[in-house]
Amino acid sequence: MSSPRHFLDLDLLQTDELRRILDMGHGYKHPAVAPEAGARPLAGKTLAMVFEKPSTRTRVSFELAMRQLGGDVVVLSAADSQMGRGEPVADTARVLSRYVDAIMMRTTEKAKLDEMAAYASVPVINGLTDLSHPCQIMADLMTLEEYKGGLASQVVAWSGDSNNVATSWIHAAVRFGFELRVASPETLQPADKLVEWARGAGGRVSVVNDPQAAVRGADCVVTDTWVSMGVEASVNRHNMLAPYRVDERLMAEAKPDAIFMHCLPAKRGEEVSAGVIDGPQSVVWDEAENRLHAQKGILAWCLA
Repeated sequence: MSSPRHFLDLDLLQTDELRRILDMGHGYKHPAVAPEAGARPLAGKTLAMVFEKPSTRTRVSFELAMRQLGGDVVVLSAADSQMGRGEPVADTARVLSRYVDAIMMRTTEKAKLDEMAAYASVPVINGLTDLSHPCQIMADLMTLEEYKGGLASQVVAWSGDSNNVATSWIHAAVRFGFELRVASPETLQPADKLVEWARGAGGRVSVVNDPQAAVRGADCVVTDTWVSMGVEASVNRHNMLAPYRVDERLMAEAKPDAIFMHCLPAKRGEEVSAGVIDGPQSVVWDEAENRLHAQKGILAWCLA
């Protein structure tokens, strides 16, 4: 039996595979352009969604994506699953594989996702871990292409905490060839090992302390919440990140036609000003919608 086709992290897939997923996502969003996308290729298939972390966009977009492709879903929260009562992830993976055709897992530790994938005989999709968020970045890349065209010619600037979303942006920069500038306080910068991997793989990835330098001349500016799930809020953390807030002054450093992205939920007045996220350069609502379409591409690719 062939190995299942997992979607765990962008650095684990080749560019041509990721390109195919993005193209399918665009096709599902615009069925008039790609009539074959109007089909229901996952009829008779079932996706189990395992949530150890709460969600709005991941839950709704995956459930709708699966149903619109003709499939069905089963949702397991931490309270619904025996994993929350100590059952090994490996045992859950074996059991779910006997019932469903794919598993989407949104969890804390990457090791739990890896264990699920190691013991499942069906595709496993990374709905988020503390280390990465590849489904979000596939939607972000779709949005970037819609507004700015070819990815390789873009300059993307990240300002704020180099969290799990930033990690997946670094993976994407390597795979698609665009320039990524990461601006973070020294203690919140990407791990040295990750940056070394990116540069060793030919990625145009730079890490700086100065957000103005990162954003200057950028085509796209991205940020995320200062306090991710599982991270303890503190006055010191907010003080460190305050200079990295994306406000009108910082956006003015980017190109006049630059776009602003945020994976949501957002805290206006903290990582982004209301004037930016609600302003004309913001594409966050299209970005959120594209979770639906990008994940259709992911599901169809995994279950092809």
